[in-house]
Formats: sequence, C-alpha cells, structure tokens
Amino acid sequence: MNLLQLPLNQTWDLDAFFPGGSESPAFAAFLKELQSSIASFQEQLRTTAAPASAEDTTNLEALVATLQQILKNINEADSFVGCLLADNQKDKKAVVLSGQVKSLFAEFLSSRTHFDQLLAGVADDAWVELLKKAPFQGIEYPLDERRALAKEKLSPEMEALINDLAVDGYHGWGDLYNTTVGQFRMPVDVDGQTVELSAGQAFNKLHTENREERLALFDKWEETWAEKAEYCAEALNHLAGFRLQVYKYRGWDSVHKEPLSINRMQEQTLKVMWDVIDRNKAVFVDYLHRKAQLLGVEKLAWVDVDAPLGDASKKISYDDGAKLIVDQFAPFSPKMAAFSELAFENRWIEAEDRAGKRPGGFCTSFPVKGETRIFMTYGGTLNNVSTLAHELGHGYHQHVMNDMPALAQEYAMNVAETASTFAEMIVADAVVKNAASDEERIVLLEDKIQRAIAFFMNIHARFIFETNFYEERRQGLVSAERLNELMVEAQKAAYKDALSSYHPHFWAAKLHFYATDVPFYNFPYTFGYLFSAGIYARAVQEGAGFEDKYIALLRDTGSMMVEDLAAKHLGVDLTQPDFWQSAVDMAIEDVKQFMALTEAKVNA
Repeated sequence: MNLLQLPLNQTWDLDAFFPGGSESPAFAAFLKELQSSIASFQEQLRTTAAPASAEDTTNLEALVATLQQILKNINEADSFVGCLLADNQKDKKAVVLSGQVKSLFAEFLSSRTHFDQLLAGVADDAWVELLKKAPFQGIEYPLDERRALAKEKLSPEMEALINDLAVDGYHGWGDLYNTTVGQFRMPVDVDGQTVELSAGQAFNKLHTENREERLALFDKWEETWAEKAEYCAEALNHLAGFRLQVYKYRGWDSVHKEPLSINRMQEQTLKVMWDVIDRNKAVFVDYLHRKAQLLGVEKLAWVDVDAPLGDASKKISYDDGAKLIVDQFAPFSPKMAAFSELAFENRWIEAEDRAGKRPGGFCTSFPVKGETRIFMTYGGTLNNVSTLAHELGHGYHQHVMNDMPALAQEYAMNVAETASTFAEMIVADAVVKNAASDEERIVLLEDKIQRAIAFFMNIHARFIFETNFYEERRQGLVSAERLNELMVEAQKAAYKDALSSYHPHFWAAKLHFYATDVPFYNFPYTFGYLFSAGIYARAVQEGAGFEDKYIALLRDTGSMMVEDLAAKHLGVDLTQPDFWQSAVDMAIEDVKQFMALTEAKVNA
C-alpha cells in the first residue's frame, strides 16, 4: 500500500547539506578544508615512494584512505554547486563557487595522476600480491584500472598541466555554454500576452497536443537557438579542439577510446549494439509512418515524433505521478519503492515549474551525507512521470552503494543509465498493462515506444553527428552552418529519412554535447536502455526474488567491465549480437502490438 504523505513539496532541501545556499558560511568553510586536504594529499604523495614489496602497505594504505575521503568531499561540493546553478541560473555567487570547485577538482585530478603513477611504479609481481591485502579488498578493480591507465597517459607533470589548463580552457567553454543557455528566452503568446520562457519551460511547451501550435512553437524554438548558435558553435569547437589536442599528445587515435574506457566497455560491444539496432530499424520506421497516419499527416515532422496521442496529453499531478511510481516499483522491488517514498517525503526532488531553472533533469549524489538530489521541471505530462521514475532509478543505484568504499562507487554512465532506464521501464510497462481500454492502451503503448525511438534513433543521430563532427574538427573550426548540416545528415541517417523535417540546431540545444566530465554523452543511454531490458526480462521471470540479485548487480557496477558484469549476473555475451537482438525484440513486440491495435483506425 502506498504510504506517501500528501500533498508533496515540489522544491528540494539543499540546506540539509549547507544552510544558506550560495552564501552559506558552512560551505565556504567546507571548501577551505577541502583545499587543505588536497594540499596535504599532495605533500603525502611527494614523500611517498612506490611500495617495494607486497608487505610494504602502510604508506599506500594511508594514501588510499586520504584519496577516498577527498573524493567523497569534492563530489559533495560539486553536487552542491551543481544544484545551486540548476535551481537558479541567475545565482552569480553560485557561478563563482562553481569556478572554485572546478579549480579544486583540477588540483585533485593532478594529484590523482601522481597517485596513479605511483601505482604504476610497483613491480607487477608485487602488485598482484599487494591487491590481496586486507586494506585494498573491495577496491582491487579500480586500483588496478587506474594503474593500467597511468601507463597509457603522459607524465604526471604533463597530465597535471592539462588539468590546470582545463579549468579556464576546457571547462571554461562548458561554462560559456551554460551562461548562454541561462540567457535563453523564448517569447510565446499566452492568453494574448507575450511571456518569455526559459529553455526548460520552452522545451516542455513543445509537447502540446495541438499540432499547429506545436509547429509554430518549434519554429520559434529553432529561431531562438539560431540567435545563440555562434556562441554555442564557439564553445563546441573549442571543447572538441581541447580534447583532440590531449588525445594527440597521448597518442590516442580514436575519439571513442576515452568514452569507451570511461564506460568500461569494449569497442566490439559498441559496434555490435549499433549494428543490431540498425538492422531492425524498418519496424520502427513503420511505426513512425503509422503515427503520421494517426495524426493525419503524410510524414512526421521532427516535433511530431514525441507528440502525444489522445489522452496522453491530459495532466497528471505531481502527487499522482509520485503515487504511480511508488505503486509500480513495489512489486518488483519493495526496497526501491521505500527509497522513492523517502526521496519524495524528505524533499530530495526539485520539480517545481518556474522560471530561472536550467533545462533537463539529473540526479546527483552527496556521498558525505549519503543522500541524493533529483532535478527536473515537472509539467504534468506522462513524459515527466517517466523522467521522474528515471531519475529515481539513478538515486536508488547510488543508495544501494552508499556503504561501499568511495573508489568502488565510481560507476560509469552506461550502467548508471541501466539502473535509471530499468526504473522507467517498470512504470511504462505497468501503465500499459493496466490500461482500462484499447484506446488508453494505444496512447500509453505509444508513449512507451517513444523511448525506443529516442534510444535507437535520436541517440544514434547524436552519436553519428558527434563522430562526424570530430573528424571534421581535426581539420579546423566547423562553422555553425556546417554544424547544422552535420546534424541534419545524422538525423536523416538515424531515422532512415522517415521524417518530413529535422532539428538543425539540436547540437546547440542539447546540453549533453557540452558536458566536460563525460565525452560522447550519448551511446551509454542506448546501452543502458537495452541492458536494462535484459534485466527487466529477468525480473519479470523471477519476480520479487530478483530484487537481491538486482542489488548485487548494481553493487558490482563500479568494479568490472560491462562485459564481465553481464556474464556474471545475466550469463550473456555482450560482444555477440544475440543479447542485443533479444533486447531489441522486446521493443519490437511493443510496436507489433501498437500496429495491431491501430490497424482499424487507419483503414476505416
């Protein structure tokens, strides 16, 4: 039974961490202490030699303990300023604090580079034995991973220089983009008056059920981004240029090397995943054509792809959305449902629809406090409910790992997206199965299929665009006009040219292209969607007994390659097409059901 105490507050509580927001004296003191800790760690590193034998563990043990505490503290600080900036894009003090945290992060990364080189200095035979020692149990994998990566990078001095220059160079361009988005204002007519919407508010408006209004709003959306395009192109070019220069000096030829390494994923796995998706796209093109028929148009425009059908346009209150999520989580995982209730009732979620917030949604971890915070703008759509479930999946992932060593909690984006998409899938599947009529089932099923379209086509377009953009960027700066062309070319390829119009300025409007923490912020989403489909199939098969197995899988996400994770917990080989095909087949079944239910509507 759902025990949520309603009504729910839609604003988050950040004072639980540091009272006073960007003016918080406690946070200022926390940053000062963090700076001191990093300096002490740097001094420890200068006076510590690589262990000469497996018995020489004392100094390394002390270094690892200090490193893990700093890692937790700096993530706490980064999450706090990130929340402040998302909450109010006009908070200039938060911008200053963000710069301070980035500087501290650069110092810490430089220190970690020296730490990694110290690990690389341990003889191979001694290293194998050293990892068996008690102080390093539970973090063997991340330590071994860092040691191996150190051998592929430049000298500690050169890597430290890169990190230092990145603060005002690499990360600075990301900050420029955020500032540009903060100034985004799209004028729209509301009841005869012109209202200026932020990027997040404007994006939500694009999902209106009125097609004429939708097309007009999209034209305005494109026009507004066109006004910002030169700034965005400047930022994107220099972000890519910085990365390419770093890769050149490290001797890395492929722009996919770093994101694959970060995601602990083999190139063969990525290739096979996209190949399987591409071979199955005809079914999804048929779906797009059927949706066009239902909307009474020859071909869908870009803005029609996510358009609601029928009653999906009706508003779902925040309280009702929360109840729906908790009720559907409970049969699969009572622990995940209980966590979600905790998040809702303790104001871990910022959902209020108001001006001044940044667009998009995210979940961020506060490892010192052992809590998470979720950010989104809730507009009452079914898509908003899905986003909320998605972010709660992220939060639960972190929740079950809170008691683990900090180094073992560093899981990659692709498995993070697995947990979130699994949560989203539970809700989507449940609402379809519980539909009161075929009409309602069509609407809900179509909303569910939209996610497959997003992961198989929209995300694929982003991957194609970014891959092609980097190839052109090697030759020099790429103009805003050319970026538009590359974007449309990628969208046509990914959607098999099934649309009547595209989104040329998508590269400017999508925050993910400007993220400086994770390059190629795209394919991990698709991986997560399909991997979670495999997990979901197992959960349906095994019922409530799967909960502990799911938790075990999540707790392993920071400690192994994804291919090993899949083999251990699901018994599948990700480098072969079989698993990917079985996962895609689940989405195809949804399309088949949708096509059957709508056949009479288009042939009447």
